[in-house]
Amino acid sequence: MSDAPAPRGRKVDDPKDMSGAEKAAVILLALGDEQRQLWEMMDDEEIRVVSQAMVNLGNVTSGAVEKLIMEFVGSMSSTGSITGSVDQAQRLLSSFLPEDKVDQIMEELRGPAGRTMWDKLANVNEVVLANYLKNEYPQTVSVVLSKVRPDHASRVLAALPEDFAMEVVTRMLRMEPVQREIVEKIEETLRSEFMSNLARTSKQDSHELMADIFNNFDRQTENRFLASLEERNRDSAEKIRSLMFVFEDLGKLDPQGVQTLLRGVPKDQLGLALKGASDTLRDLFFSNMSERAAKILREDMASMGPVRLKDVDTAQQTMVNQAKDLAAKGEILLSEGGGEDELIY
Repeated sequence: MSDAPAPRGRKVDDPKDMSGAEKAAVILLALGDEQRQLWEMMDDEEIRVVSQAMVNLGNVTSGAVEKLIMEFVGSMSSTGSITGSVDQAQRLLSSFLPEDKVDQIMEELRGPAGRTMWDKLANVNEVVLANYLKNEYPQTVSVVLSKVRPDHASRVLAALPEDFAMEVVTRMLRMEPVQREIVEKIEETLRSEFMSNLARTSKQDSHELMADIFNNFDRQTENRFLASLEERNRDSAEKIRSLMFVFEDLGKLDPQGVQTLLRGVPKDQLGLALKGASDTLRDLFFSNMSERAAKILREDMASMGPVRLKDVDTAQQTMVNQAKDLAAKGEILLSEGGGEDELIY
């Protein structure tokens, strides 16, 4: 089947002579006023390609239109299948529900599996959950852990700071029946402050996927691709740039996260990476090392002399990849931009 567009002005008698975009354009034109919802389901690039095909379509005979529609109907009836996705569900819900209600439902769908809040918590990595709970009151944590499965509660307790964990254990030993209103309030807090963050960060659209790919480019290649994309689609380029996790974003790690990351990075790579870092980021890493280790690293960096930008980029990317791996395992938390601390797991 030819993918080349039919020349403008050419009469098209057979759908086999049409590209996929042209076939889509014919179907949309045949639908007339019913096509609006289909356009709304397309992304910017799809709209551009189909619109261009529509402009260059030329004269498509009634016989070709009929054959194309029969081909389309036949294809649908022979497979009898429909492929669903999170984005399609969101578009459908948005057509008849208020935006805030759609957001609430989609957060539930994207979040951890489970019928109740306590079922969902049982499917959250224990380190991620512990890192959230360690900032709550011990009494609140004791209620939460009394509601989840004992095996999961034990793993969460083990991941909490020891003194805090023992305080929680003490509260659980003395716990009396908790009023339903208090449990409901805790559930609502977990839903709004914790689960919603997990849901938002668990979604990965095409821009997020491309940001992950761009993160693995060297700096020169990254700049070249972003510059080219900016000429074609400025909005997409800006969105990808905002989603990219770069070396300087390691400055958002908490002290425990920095120390965990430092344990897995070879000292020679750390020195190279910090040669190209800002003073603020350098100070963050030095402050989370022993005085002796920081002194030795400073001396090593000074003795390196001038280093190639390519080597610095490689070392920095190694640290970024290491941080992402640790975050995926739930061993550290990465905070993204926008002023909100979002969990990545």
